[in-house]
Amino acid sequence: METMLIELKFVDWLIIFIYFVLILGVGFYLRRWTGGQEDFFLAGRRNSAWVTAFAFLSANLGSLEILGWTGASVKYGILTAHFYWIGAVPAMLFLGIFMMPFYYKKKIVSVPTYLKFRFDERTRIVNAFSFAIMTLLMSGVNIYLMALIFKIILGWNWHISMWVSALTVAIYVALGGLMSAVFTEVIQFFLVWFGLVLVGILGILDFGGFSFFKEVPENVTSLWRSISSPDLNPMGIDFWGIILGLAFVLSFGYWTTDFLVIQRVFSASDMNSARLAPVIASFFKAALPFVVTFGGMMVALMIEKGEIQLLQDENGNLIIDSALPALMARYFTPGLIGLGITALLAGFMAGQAGNITAFNTVFAQDIYKPLFRPSASEKELVLVGRISTIVGILIAVVAAYWAMKFPTIMDYIQAIFSWVNAPLFATILLGMFSKRITPSGAFWGLVVGMVVSFFLFLGVRVKLIPPEYITFYSNPSEMSLNLWRAWWGWLATFIVTIVISAFTKPKPVSELRGLVRGLEEDKEETEEINKYSVVKVPIHKRPELWAIVSIVVLIILNVIFF
Repeated sequence: METMLIELKFVDWLIIFIYFVLILGVGFYLRRWTGGQEDFFLAGRRNSAWVTAFAFLSANLGSLEILGWTGASVKYGILTAHFYWIGAVPAMLFLGIFMMPFYYKKKIVSVPTYLKFRFDERTRIVNAFSFAIMTLLMSGVNIYLMALIFKIILGWNWHISMWVSALTVAIYVALGGLMSAVFTEVIQFFLVWFGLVLVGILGILDFGGFSFFKEVPENVTSLWRSISSPDLNPMGIDFWGIILGLAFVLSFGYWTTDFLVIQRVFSASDMNSARLAPVIASFFKAALPFVVTFGGMMVALMIEKGEIQLLQDENGNLIIDSALPALMARYFTPGLIGLGITALLAGFMAGQAGNITAFNTVFAQDIYKPLFRPSASEKELVLVGRISTIVGILIAVVAAYWAMKFPTIMDYIQAIFSWVNAPLFATILLGMFSKRITPSGAFWGLVVGMVVSFFLFLGVRVKLIPPEYITFYSNPSEMSLNLWRAWWGWLATFIVTIVISAFTKPKPVSELRGLVRGLEEDKEETEEINKYSVVKVPIHKRPELWAIVSIVVLIILNVIFF
């Protein structure tokens, strides 16, 4: 494999060294504040809306997000912006405005715990196990991509860099739990925006603004015109695939049910902060395509002109995930190189910490306690959380060796989401908005949806199911298959849940208050809601106001790049 190296100066090494010392110091310092399970698993519920928003977005904005989508933009062009705009912002707003009141006011420590309260222990355990497996697979991808960064930029041995990075995360998360992860994610948020956004700005300035749009094919510069037919765009997707698979199922399935990101919102100090945090984060999410998507498009153009080179595998194929490091090598000077590398390291650490803290919480609270030690004390659960952190890291390293065999990481990740998040979204959506949905309906609907989604994935892989049977058009891309498979998994869960619920007994209304929208709240919950009603919250702090502004911005962006 050809190696692309960047020469680091003393100032670059100094910046990287300071970062590693800082995050390890944070873990040791915050250990004194994580004696109880609320401190370890929920950061003590003391974070402001802004801190929560930064951590919420940073848990999503790991090295996988930054590197993977920049690379994918080399191949798919502006179509990857759909995953930030229509595929993220509406779901983030829905989480903040409509769903956080259900999650937060019950002081739930995980999404599986909500499923237990709303349905039963069976549904909780199924989701807990599936989510635990998903987070470990995602952790493996994070480790793999960060090791790729070390190899591309520093020329380090792949195995050594992987183990050093993994063990660093294990130490500070095991010591400080979610609190240290949130602190690190806030640092990572600013590093990404000051260390990586700059490379996109420098690239745009180098091209004289957005004039590079005129030099690339029209089918990679249009968000909506090119998806009237799958034959008109490189993603091989059409309008309904984007709307049903991405904008609805995968988007809402991820942002409203994936505990990895929602756990950060649980750490907010009050209900209003918990609702406002996803809304604040939506503005930053909407801005990311100006770096990630446009950066990948510029790299594609520079490759065509012979002005930039990417890493190649042993077969001579370009490794498109090296697109962002290639931009850094082209535009950054000493000092900025160190800042950019540190931002990538921070992105990896935040993404990895997000997976591991979500894993240790779900394992301790939703697997270990209900199945093995129902009477476990807080001290015991925190100890289990710390041990599961180390074990989770080790399993993730094994997953990293497996992940490196997949040529298209982003397609692989979206496949995982279609197996787990898409069916889960149907279960939670029905459970939150209908008191008639029964525990049996939810359990069997969730199981059937996950089985259907995975069967469609496996069926295409072993050539048992023709791909066109899933998408309704010939020669679909991997990404197109992922989007449609998510829709079919969601639809299967939705239908099976409703049908079985029609013939089984629902839980009493008295057990559903605070868990289903529209039911009368008890006195304590009513006081909690009234405390943060629009009458008592200043207008500039109301989530509803900023959600409207965010939607307006989203519409403007889609019109500009229509």
